[in-house]
Amino acid sequence: MSVTPSQTPAGPSEQELRAIDAHWRDANYRAVGQIYLMANPLPREPLRAEHVKPRLLGHWGTSPGSRATTR
Repeated sequence: MSVTPSQTPAGPSEQELRAIDAHWRDANYRAVGQIYLMANPLPREPLRAEHVKPRLLGHWGTSPGSRATTR
């Protein structure tokens, strides 16, 4: 049995791919912010050295893609 193009599932649209990419970038930014920054990872001013934790706390288990790297 052959599969015709009308029977194959359509892939994600360009708009869906952009939304997924934006979500991925946001999730990564927030994960890194939680680990490296003293307070809010979405500051209203430019980042400065005093915003960075002197001792890094957190773990990469909450960051996107961390499961893929542990398998």
